[in-house]
Amino acid sequence: MLCGRSYKKARSLRRDHRPYIVKKAVLKFQKFYAAHFLQPHFAALGKSATVIKPWFVEVFGSPVSIGDHVTIFATSDHRVRLSVWSDQQVSGQIQIGDYGIICPGVRVSSASKIHIGDNCMLASGVYLTDSDWHDIYNRIAFGKTAPIRIADNVWIGDSVIVCKGVSIGENTIIGAGSVVVNPIPSDCIAAGNPATVVKRLDPKKSFTTREQWFSKTTDLYAEIDQLDRDLLRDNTWRHWLRYIFFPHRGD
Repeated sequence: MLCGRSYKKARSLRRDHRPYIVKKAVLKFQKFYAAHFLQPHFAALGKSATVIKPWFVEVFGSPVSIGDHVTIFATSDHRVRLSVWSDQQVSGQIQIGDYGIICPGVRVSSASKIHIGDNCMLASGVYLTDSDWHDIYNRIAFGKTAPIRIADNVWIGDSVIVCKGVSIGENTIIGAGSVVVNPIPSDCIAAGNPATVVKRLDPKKSFTTREQWFSKTTDLYAEIDQLDRDLLRDNTWRHWLRYIFFPHRGD
């Protein structure tokens, strides 16, 4: 879910040529698809979850639980994959809290337990795994497993890998491309391979979290709907069909 300036900025990157009524129909179909075809694969999928292109979200195994007001983006070339492995030796589980955002290409694979707190943001291409999946010497054995725990309001940057046994403290940011193999404390920025603390955040400063966006959900959804109406006002059916069949440079 986007709001205010962030929403306008995202929409300005590439023009949406669809008429408003088409945009609304697509959103309703996505909501229907998520409720009827995707939600049954979850142990829990919280209220007001927004799933963009839910047919590119893949859920394997159980239990996978997601909280309220979570936004998931998926694309054809960057599917979101949430996988749990359970057998006589191991039993995985994935828990994702409220108000989170999961971007295209995120993979979460569990054979132990992966807990992600509230207000967490997982950027594109993030990979979380709590298992080696193969032993070093015995390649048919399962390998070592250890839980991952990510506290509230953590931001994990593009293409980060978080490995087994890792904990990441509250409000921390993990820089893009990092590989996290050791615990990272709260209120810091960590980066590198292996990731280490490169900057401390001021814990006395207040954080604006995604939860605050949803403090008045009625106003939020009304604002977004009005933005859609304004941005798509001039998009006629004729213009949209022209764009599809006879695109111009700069469209």
